[in-house]
Amino acid sequence: MSRKRPIIFSTATYDYLREAIEARRGFEHGELERKSFPDGERYLRILSDVNDRDVVLVGGTITDADTLELFVLGYALTKYGARTLRVAVPFYGYSTMERAVKDGEVVVAKTRARVLSAIPIASAGTTFFFLDLHVDGIRYYLEGGATSRHIYAKPVVIEAARRLAAGRPFVLASTDAGRAKWVESLAKDIGVPPAFAYKSRVDGSTVETRGVSGPVKDALVIIYDDMIRTGGSLIEAGKAYKAAGAAEQIVIATHGLFPNNGLQRLKDSGLFTKVVVSDSHPNAVKLAGDFLEVVSVAGVLATSLKSR
Repeated sequence: MSRKRPIIFSTATYDYLREAIEARRGFEHGELERKSFPDGERYLRILSDVNDRDVVLVGGTITDADTLELFVLGYALTKYGARTLRVAVPFYGYSTMERAVKDGEVVVAKTRARVLSAIPIASAGTTFFFLDLHVDGIRYYLEGGATSRHIYAKPVVIEAARRLAAGRPFVLASTDAGRAKWVESLAKDIGVPPAFAYKSRVDGSTVETRGVSGPVKDALVIIYDDMIRTGGSLIEAGKAYKAAGAAEQIVIATHGLFPNNGLQRLKDSGLFTKVVVSDSHPNAVKLAGDFLEVVSVAGVLATSLKSR
């Protein structure tokens, strides 16, 4: 006898992405009750019966509060009998501190992974699905019996690049050497030439782009990066590509965070005609408009989460 469809839940911040995944069908909606007590204590109740069910939980670690809610829900779902637990993490929010450089630094990416590792293992297994991690090795910080998979948003990036190019030839570019290999592989898949920007550190807080490599003169340049925060690296790279003769520049990134007015900085630079990011981070969804286009990774996640 075939099993029932996986039942899907999410943390409050990611309700929008859970709904988009549900719309792809193949999932059953999971009911939750949420409220807060006067002193700020949070109340959660799982209303759907999850005993002996395949369960999906969607939630990103964008803040400590979101991380804690993800842990609490994962813990409760397994304690109430989930047969399998698949935790989709669209954005892992501690990738900057994924290693220690100076004595005494706390590797926050690892400590938060330890928190998630404390979610009890479901009877038939627990798997974490991480989307476009800044550093692939982060998923190996999980301990205990949980397994992990690194999901790539490559199909979404390729579709967006081809659509925005609208039949025009283009160059796929990176912001720095750190993304060079990934961009080179992606450019090969698309069938376009790659370009790279070379940066050097001037001092502890200043990085300058020294030059570019690739056929960018008079070309449409589509710059890919896995994550946009303040936009500083993109602006530096954009200046270099423009100086090298780029005719137009468009930015595509998986994760759009845009703290400290980062999106406005990109717009005010005058270097880019459009920025496209996925809906992996709720801040991007809130900021979507004419300059910022948001595309969904729900299809990519749904396909992975439904696979056995």
